[in-house]
Amino acid sequence: MNRWLRRLLVLGLLAFALLAGGVGSASAQPLPASVGQSISAVQLTGQPILAPVGPKAPSAPADPSGTVGVNLSPKPSQSVSILLLLTLLSVAPSILLLMTSFTKIFVVLGLTRNALGLNGVPPNQVLAGLSLFLSMFVMSPVLKAVNAQGVQPYLHGTKTQAVAFKDGIAPIRTFMLQHTRSEEIALMLRAGHLPNPPTPDKLDLTTLIPAFVLSELRSAMIIGFVVYIPFLIIDMVVSSSLMSLGMMMLPPVSVSLPFKLLLFVLVDGWGLIINSLITSYHT
Repeated sequence: MNRWLRRLLVLGLLAFALLAGGVGSASAQPLPASVGQSISAVQLTGQPILAPVGPKAPSAPADPSGTVGVNLSPKPSQSVSILLLLTLLSVAPSILLLMTSFTKIFVVLGLTRNALGLNGVPPNQVLAGLSLFLSMFVMSPVLKAVNAQGVQPYLHGTKTQAVAFKDGIAPIRTFMLQHTRSEEIALMLRAGHLPNPPTPDKLDLTTLIPAFVLSELRSAMIIGFVVYIPFLIIDMVVSSSLMSLGMMMLPPVSVSLPFKLLLFVLVDGWGLIINSLITSYHT
């Protein structure tokens, strides 16, 4: 059996060699007559024949100063711009949640939905989308200032990366300082055993951002408490009425829900809440 395998292997190699030789001979083309005459002349005279040389391209004029300079533009290349965009997209959720008004708006809208007794209406996607667009509306002056002071000068090469970051983060720092209580800032400084900065502008972002988030959560909880009060009164009235009528088996939530929805629509609840959220950042 091994003998037949060796024979088949040898026959296969021979067939492959013959096939390769046939293809090589078929692909070879006859040389032109001029080339054949040149080869004959070389064989007869023994002198090499130089191939004709085409016209030379005109050379560039030499620099009279004798120096070679490289022009390095401070404007970033397209690859650097793409890398900057990808980096921004990767940290966009953190920037959105921690350095804008998104946290406060989303928490207030969620508490309003819970106060109405609606667990899944409106859904989280609707609340998140509404919070996003309201945050863009509130933060539009800040974002325009960031773009004008930091992003565009860096893309045009008029500012370095460090200077562009310092100038671009200044409007966001000012916005956070305006809406952060001094108690939260003192809390973060004491928790980190950090000295008091000479001015608020010298406060590090690692201290300012958590203090700003704590202030936003506190304001959102206060607004949520105010929103809960009228709906809590409706629940208490409905519950006491059902108990006085002897309807123990009827859930008070199912009875109070239509009244809460009616009250919320009559007083234009969404408009009042959104107006309060927007005006809280403009005062």
